[in-house]
Amino acid sequence: MNSLGEMDVGKYNSTMNSLAYGQAMAAAARDYKKEVVETERLAKEKMKVDQVDLGDLENDPELEKLHRDRLENMKREVEKRQEMSRKGHGSLNEVQEQEFLVEVTTTELVVCHFYHHEFERCRILDKHLGVIASKYFETKFIKIHAPDAPFFVHKLDVQVLPCVIMFRNGIAFDRVVGFEELRGRDDFKTSILENRLMLAGVLKIKSKNEDDSDDENDQTGENRRIRVGGGFIGLTHKMHSDDEDSDFD
Repeated sequence: MNSLGEMDVGKYNSTMNSLAYGQAMAAAARDYKKEVVETERLAKEKMKVDQVDLGDLENDPELEKLHRDRLENMKREVEKRQEMSRKGHGSLNEVQEQEFLVEVTTTELVVCHFYHHEFERCRILDKHLGVIASKYFETKFIKIHAPDAPFFVHKLDVQVLPCVIMFRNGIAFDRVVGFEELRGRDDFKTSILENRLMLAGVLKIKSKNEDDSDDENDQTGENRRIRVGGGFIGLTHKMHSDDEDSDFD
């Protein structure tokens, strides 16, 4: 049996431990409450700062100027597209022989499809060119019935149909003859032809150095460069005479 003194010491230690635990819990509770209060305070201050910043931005003269400039640029772009649409941009349009010279010499970039109305591959090409024309307003897309344009068929040495000739400032600088460059299949994707025209530099999506484009085109040995509005400069161009859609003469 323990003595009375020993019992008192045990009770004392137990009481002290309980008090220490209670004090620790109380301190932890106070710290937690303080942290919650501080978090709420910072959140309110942030909301207040954000509200003040937004209010200041609404009356910021620089922001207003940027907004006005943006609207003005959008307006000019819409007017430009409307004007170009009136001039035949944005779609594939048929032209007659007497209109051909004006079409290719008054527009910087022109894609012309020499076609025959009886050739299925010409109709296939028309479909793809129409889709591409709607995406690239800077380039004019036209087509001309080859049998009705003998003068330009001869001058441009069009021997195989379909034949797509690309012009820059009245100069024929590249062409796609038949479907050989289009996977040789009737069911080729529009992107195949689009990429070919893009590679040639006849599709304009951003400002680029024209001299650099000319240098790139000059590296293609098969390219023909002919000035339409003036003297003709003839360079050899490989024609695919074994194409499925052969000579229309």
